[in-house]
Amino acid sequence: MQLYTLGGRTGSNAVANHVDSLPTVASSGAAASSGAAASSDSSVSTAAAKILFSPAGEKGSGLSGKVFARFVMPEDWIALASIPGASVASASVQSTASPSAETVFTMRSFGQKVRQWLNGYRLGYWPQEKGRVRSEAYKNPDGFIEVTPDNEDTRVSEHFRLRDFVSHDQKDVWPKYVVLREPLLDKLELVIEDLNDHGVNAEGLRIRSGFRTPAHNFAVRGEGSARDSRHQFGDAADVYIDQEGNGKMSDLNGDGKVSFADVKMILDAVERVEARYPELVGGTGLYAYSGRSGPFAHIDVRGTRARWVRGVYRGRSRRVVRSHKTTPKISKALPASNTVTRSASTTRGRTSATPE
Repeated sequence: MQLYTLGGRTGSNAVANHVDSLPTVASSGAAASSGAAASSDSSVSTAAAKILFSPAGEKGSGLSGKVFARFVMPEDWIALASIPGASVASASVQSTASPSAETVFTMRSFGQKVRQWLNGYRLGYWPQEKGRVRSEAYKNPDGFIEVTPDNEDTRVSEHFRLRDFVSHDQKDVWPKYVVLREPLLDKLELVIEDLNDHGVNAEGLRIRSGFRTPAHNFAVRGEGSARDSRHQFGDAADVYIDQEGNGKMSDLNGDGKVSFADVKMILDAVERVEARYPELVGGTGLYAYSGRSGPFAHIDVRGTRARWVRGVYRGRSRRVVRSHKTTPKISKALPASNTVTRSASTTRGRTSATPE
């Protein structure tokens, strides 16, 4: 849930804003606000996206100024539409909005979910539904963004579209539902900006995995996914930087090979972003190799700092087998039990290279 006001923001999902990102556009009148409020009921049934003119010209919301979407509950949309100084246009699901327009999505309430399902789409059960609440960050999400063939191409930030964050299961099921938090978009944009500022072309930063339904997360547990993965809460993404457009992690440091050193450059950017904006602190995991895309980084905004590494293996020594030779005084060969086997210690710390 998120609610923007002229004084800043409230709600766990809302992005923080610089002063010049707060709503300042002159109101189009009470009629426009009341009209938007009156249309909220119909927007709930269709999960339509509404265009809200950007309060800062070409800039969007957030600390990056590059977030072009807001995700609100129906009751909060009414309050948002009534804020003085916020000019609201008619409902739209078009993806042709200019960089100076923000799209406001009215979410489906979590309460509309029936067991594992919402409108024919299988979501599964969140940890809280099973009695597991490790902290406030692991409570049920407030609601779901409805994704359709008409709105999946809607731009939610400068570099990302809504479709980038859809769970990878149920390819042919429509509509789909996504949990997505604006601070994640903000952090990803800031990481791209930081890398660019440090001489690394990060314009090709791609989402390998965004939102993951609990049902899908359970299905990939055998591949190493964490039971209470942050991907289920819409505040995590696995990313890599594809500068060549071949769907693979690029050689960022220019040493002629793609390795763990390249993905670590993403971590370096995250560290700098979190140092500058502590409100975006979260987890970052580095995965050396996994599938066709190669190395990647997990980035989230869970609210507490966490770091981990997966898929970095120590070298494995060959097994050496030595046997005693028969001496002249012994006519029979030594039994097999006398064969001495020496092997190097087993590889330690070997873990699956699958996103948390």
